[in-house]
Amino acid sequence: MTGRRTLVAPVLLALSAVVASPATAQVSDQPARPLVMPFQANSDEPKAEWLGELAAIALTHELRAAGVPAFSREDRLQAMERLRVPTVPLLSHATVVRLASVVGASTAIVGRIEATAGEIVLRARTIQVDSGRMADEIVERGLRADLFDVSARVARQLVPPARPAVEAPVAVRPPAPAFEQFVRGLVATNPETKVTLLTSVLERAPAFDEARFELWQVYSDQGEHQRARTALDPIPASGPNGRRAAFLQSVSELQLGRYPEAWAGLGALHRVTPDAAAANDMGIVQLRRPGAGPKAADLFREATTLDPEDADLFFNLGYAHWIAREYPQAVAALREAVRRNPADDDAHYVLGAALQSSGATDEGAREKELARRLSSVYSELDARRAANSVPRGLERLKTELAAGARSRVDSAITAAGQREQRELAAVYLANGRRLSQAGRDVEALAELRRAVFLSPYDSEAHLLIGRVLLRLGQAREAVDALKISVWSRDTVVARLTLAEAFVAARDYTAARTEAQAVLTAEPGNTAAIELLSVLPPP
Repeated sequence: MTGRRTLVAPVLLALSAVVASPATAQVSDQPARPLVMPFQANSDEPKAEWLGELAAIALTHELRAAGVPAFSREDRLQAMERLRVPTVPLLSHATVVRLASVVGASTAIVGRIEATAGEIVLRARTIQVDSGRMADEIVERGLRADLFDVSARVARQLVPPARPAVEAPVAVRPPAPAFEQFVRGLVATNPETKVTLLTSVLERAPAFDEARFELWQVYSDQGEHQRARTALDPIPASGPNGRRAAFLQSVSELQLGRYPEAWAGLGALHRVTPDAAAANDMGIVQLRRPGAGPKAADLFREATTLDPEDADLFFNLGYAHWIAREYPQAVAALREAVRRNPADDDAHYVLGAALQSSGATDEGAREKELARRLSSVYSELDARRAANSVPRGLERLKTELAAGARSRVDSAITAAGQREQRELAAVYLANGRRLSQAGRDVEALAELRRAVFLSPYDSEAHLLIGRVLLRLGQAREAVDALKISVWSRDTVVARLTLAEAFVAARDYTAARTEAQAVLTAEPGNTAAIELLSVLPPP
């Protein structure tokens, strides 16, 4: 988790397009990686929706114990939040399949849980993501106290294990009553209720580390970082969860402003196994206590090397350069951030400020305008703050080691969102191209601007915008669009059109520079030669 929201709205446009096919058994040569959805709950007890989560978590637990790399509940919630899928008790199968597809799951698992005071019945079936085909229902029943055993029997029939199934360690399987309290704590919305339930779990099952991690999260969300840190103290450093606990305790130290302690803890982890999240958070330590040790930007750069797909790391790198007034370096890093996440309003705004501080006033203004379109926060900030100022505290803290599955899920969601954005942008671009060819310039401009909203560095879209603006007599605005087109993809056509725009804006020196650049790339280009021949002498 990064604490950073991302707009991936176009992904939702395709949610209703996926239709499940008739039931057949799944067949796949690839290792199964299922996403377990909350089950539908049938029970005589009031407010029984939490039982659906209980079934999903227990089944995921047993799949993993059998060596099947099922996605975690946190993965699922992260994906649902990012894709704006409502957390309702029952989603359509089309939505479930689409959600599973976006995170990279091979199958989705859905079902029902029937519970009484003494017995549970689990009914589950798989939906194959690539075809939408649904397998036959599997039914297992047993005592409520034997929840994990019942779940294990279901798991073995649903998905072939990646290795021979083994009995899960007793410490990993808390007593069923404690596990039920744990799930109640997970789904509770009131922080005090969460703390009460999770504390009760640990009284019954002190070795259940997952309850401690959840308690850390609750305290951290409330800003109680000392209590969060203390909650993880009982987890042994040499145990399977020792590294994760040490990392989160270092995050708590950082949030408490204990920078030497945070630095020491993160550094020790990073030396044993280099990790992008650890390097990132070490960079944040240095950003908040400048003057001692390596530069924050150097640490963020190391993080981007370790995980080159994470847009947040490039944002932090650019932001650190901005704070250090290293504007060209800030521009370079922030361009990489918005390439990876075109809907990042903070990145566009800081990029705009860095461009303006570098002298690229018009391009910087365009990036800031895009940030304002993505988030009303920046419209309000611009009304209150001094010109070309950037808020402090935008750095992005990591609370999961980068080697964890959630980082990969985040990357998969971002990639899916970008793919959907590109597809939708291509529709707008095609509309704009058609309208431009028909001479319907105002309508074309609207469609093309929708395209660059979704794909800010589409060279052709900016080229067409430049041409339309030239026809509308807006030479300066055309120059801005054509500069971005050239930067995005340097082509002879874009440079020639930019030269024409400079001529229309009466900037003959710049027009000559562009024409000469064309001749360097393509000697003998007749259009460039003709343009140079009609320009006033320098």
